[in-house]
Parts: sequence; C-alpha cells; structure tokens
Amino acid sequence: MAQTLTLQTLEAENQLFAGTGGVSSANQHCGFIPGFLDQETGAVYCSCWADGSPAPFHALDGLPDHLVLTRNPCGHITAIKSSVIAGFIRFGHFYTREQAAHCLE
Repeated sequence: MAQTLTLQTLEAENQLFAGTGGVSSANQHCGFIPGFLDQETGAVYCSCWADGSPAPFHALDGLPDHLVLTRNPCGHITAIKSSVIAGFIRFGHFYTREQAAHCLE
C-alpha cells in the first residue's frame, strides 16, 4: 500500500536523494520544476504556494482540495492522498525523483 505524502515523507525523500538530480536544488538548472503526479488520475500539478505562485521545492499548500487529507489548525496541508507522488516536470513531462536523478548522472 502506498504511503500518504506528508512534509515528513518529503523530507525523507530529500535525504534519500541528496546529492543527486532527485532534489530540486540539484536539478533546477536543467529545467526541472518540482511537481506532483496523482497516479490514480494521471493529473500533474506544479508545486505552488497557497497563493498559486510557483514554489522552488515541493510545497503541499498549493495543491487542490480534492487531494488533501488533513490540514493543521492554521490551514496548512499536512497530508495528501497516497496516490500522489512527488517528482519533477520538465518540458511538460513528469519525472519521478528516480528518473530525474538518472537524467543527471
């Protein structure tokens, strides 16, 4: 069963892919932008802040309400559907962290 995506799982993924093209700081110079893929629907979402402006890393607050499982008392998203994975968008194509890291080997 897939794991629910939270700020903690995003941090764990960043640690796992540290030093590779699987993190935003290592791949932005090649045109990758952080994004999310809902594997259930195939919909891809750019990572944005709550106001809709682009985020330079994976931020949950800009995701649409239908993906949200929980919010904290301040209204910030704390968990999203388990069918959603973090990755990157480049030239309109979604890349998993693994695929982005492989592209930059």
